[in-house]
Amino acid sequence: MIGFKKIFFTCMLLASVVFALEQPKVLPPDEAFKIQASQVADAIVIDIKLGENIYLYDDKFKISIVKPKVIFLDTVIKRPEAIVYEEYKIFNENFTLLLPLATVKRDIGGGAFTLRVEFQGCSKSGICYQPMQKDFTFTLPLSQTQAQAQAQIPSNNQVNKETSEESAIANSIATNSIWLVLLSFFGFGLLLSFTPCVFPMIPILSSIIVSQSENITTKKAFWLSSVYVLAMALAYTIAGVLAGLFGTNIQASLQNPWVISLFSFVFVALALSMFGFYKIQLPSFIQSALTKKSDQMQGQGFVSVAVMGFFSALIVGPCVAAPLAGALVYISQSGDALLGGAALFTMSLGMGVPLIAIGMSAGKFMPRPGGWMENVNKVFGVVMLAVAIWMLSRIISAQATMLLSAILVLSSSVYMGALQPLEQTVSGWKKLLKSLAIIFLLYGAALFIGVMSNAENMLAPLERFGVSVTNTGVEKKQNAFMQIANLQELEKALKNATKPVMLDFYADWCVSCVELEKFTFSDPLVQAKMQNFILLQADVTANNNAHKELLKAFGLFGPPAILFFKDAKELEAKRVIGFKNAKDFLAHLGSI
Repeated sequence: MIGFKKIFFTCMLLASVVFALEQPKVLPPDEAFKIQASQVADAIVIDIKLGENIYLYDDKFKISIVKPKVIFLDTVIKRPEAIVYEEYKIFNENFTLLLPLATVKRDIGGGAFTLRVEFQGCSKSGICYQPMQKDFTFTLPLSQTQAQAQAQIPSNNQVNKETSEESAIANSIATNSIWLVLLSFFGFGLLLSFTPCVFPMIPILSSIIVSQSENITTKKAFWLSSVYVLAMALAYTIAGVLAGLFGTNIQASLQNPWVISLFSFVFVALALSMFGFYKIQLPSFIQSALTKKSDQMQGQGFVSVAVMGFFSALIVGPCVAAPLAGALVYISQSGDALLGGAALFTMSLGMGVPLIAIGMSAGKFMPRPGGWMENVNKVFGVVMLAVAIWMLSRIISAQATMLLSAILVLSSSVYMGALQPLEQTVSGWKKLLKSLAIIFLLYGAALFIGVMSNAENMLAPLERFGVSVTNTGVEKKQNAFMQIANLQELEKALKNATKPVMLDFYADWCVSCVELEKFTFSDPLVQAKMQNFILLQADVTANNNAHKELLKAFGLFGPPAILFFKDAKELEAKRVIGFKNAKDFLAHLGSI
């Protein structure tokens, strides 16, 4: 019996030793990535040594000067050819890079400067490391001529003029004080609050306020609006931080038919409750429990408002603007989710300021219960149905969207009394309402006729019955974009390009993308200028693996984004993130 125990324990010991030997060794970051930089006679030598079974991602390896000003050096320093490993371009061997000092002298003149190497990699055993960076400080001699030139250059964190907008914003986060960063992003948020990505939230919040009209006050309207905005800001922050750290756009992931259909159904349900078909409220036993603990007036509706604010941010407005892209770039490159997340949260609060103002005004000027209030509820019920149709437009055809819109507008005109005669003694307000009802009736009929003629533009439903002309009398011709489905197709198109290339990242669920299509690319002057480019478009509506790979290859977190290429190399400083009107975009094209 004793002999058996000895044999058993010996076998267990040997098995544990073998198991331990077979486990892959996890190298600490300093051993996995040994990166050094030293100055020789006429260059900076950057040595990259990788541990066993360690590799670097090509698109995460970046070199730049961060002081006294920001200069990106990826196009200056020649690096070895990356290899493809599991669909990603990587470096899996040691290599050395040379940065000519002449290049540095040309850009900064002389004196002390800080060189930054940013990188991220993984082990072939399946373990990945967080994004990292190393800074190296060097000093160049400063001649008298250079000193005079240097004295004329502003030293307050000047950003290279040839830096793209989102990169400049990312650099400002890294170099400015935290309070200046937060203040700047609050200002960015105020500006973004007037973009189409935020507009759909106005009727949602207004409808929530109206639905509680029986006991609404200005104070309660303020708190309801604040809860909605805080939940929205929290959603933006979480989605943004995760997108920056992992390169996955949560908002884009939620743009699938099932999620959009479900959320549209929620809006339809809210609309029907405003029409008086039923009343949405907590079960009576839950209301009783809440009443015992606190005043029902203070607690009613706040949880549902927070839920609506959280999901509205994720589903209603998934567009990427330059400030948002800049914060995501900063998070992805530095790994500093705290400062990046704080910037995103502050920006979201700025976006929510007008929403709070609108919510408070609804509480202040809302009519008291009665006939007026019932009409106001019905108006916002129609608005909620319009929001539901707008959301469904991302997943249904243009004709189906026009048909639903025609039904909504025609039904609204009938309920407004468009088909009912007016008595001679009615007030002027009744006559005005009848006039609006007739206008709704005519527009609804035009939409319905447009559906029958296969028209797609709701602003011009009768376009099939006439020729659309520009203000110069020449028929408007849309430039044709060649569709790019994956990275391989793009590389092939760039290789065969005989002119500069313009690549547009588009998605049906991106409001700013649709704006670019309708108001910028359709401008005749912009169309004439775009003829100097080979036009490519990556429609990432489906957000599949090929689309994610394409976005990741260029460090993008979602549409809209417009990239430009010459000789198969991207002109990174010329990137356009977010919406640009025709005038600004025309000037941008002229600078390339």
